[in-house]
Amino acid sequence: MSTLHVFVVSPDTRSERRFDPHITVGQLKSKLELFTGIPAASQVISVLNSEDNPTIVAQLSDDSKPLGFYSLQDWQVLKVDDSNPSASFTGQLTDVSQVDKFELSDDAYAQRTDSVLAYKQQHKVGRFAPKAEETKTASIPANMTVNARCEVESLEPGLSKRGTIRFVGETKFASGVWVGVEYDEPFGKNDGSVKGDRYFTCRPNYGVFIKPEKVKVGDFPELALDLDEEM
Repeated sequence: MSTLHVFVVSPDTRSERRFDPHITVGQLKSKLELFTGIPAASQVISVLNSEDNPTIVAQLSDDSKPLGFYSLQDWQVLKVDDSNPSASFTGQLTDVSQVDKFELSDDAYAQRTDSVLAYKQQHKVGRFAPKAEETKTASIPANMTVNARCEVESLEPGLSKRGTIRFVGETKFASGVWVGVEYDEPFGKNDGSVKGDRYFTCRPNYGVFIKPEKVKVGDFPELALDLDEEM
């Protein structure tokens, strides 16, 4: 084994490191001091199989022995404790009990324009986002109600598809708001039901579901069939 891959944990640090198994424990301690902050003379190094298993499988107690002497394996954990924390900064980097906290009242925070709260209010994020019900209401014209007469946008020139609105709301077959229309003529695709769910009732092929933007509400009388044009 040319290089050992291990995790090093201490009261203030955690890192993945590589070491030559031929270096001595004393040499290892000199390297560990650089990033754990624990003086070499105060280091107590334990070997754990993993961070989840706190059982100590070895103690690197002899500074003259090489790491290979302790049969270290890849991805084991070197737990470095400080035997004399009062003489070093161990633990102080993570101890915030002595740090003066900056406190701001709720009212003062609400007045700031550079806060997360201000950003959310400006961009309508989180609890400031429009409620689903508000969004649905805003997308439906006030006059688009059940039993209102309407005309549906058609891709065929000269063809007017008129009918009566029978349903307005959300459906199970697709997301968003849909308008259910009962056509005056059999231009539809259903009888007011889709995939077994009924939203209104009409004759077969007289019912259709359309997005609100394609429906125009108004005083659209039913088109009379001109029998003189039929031969």
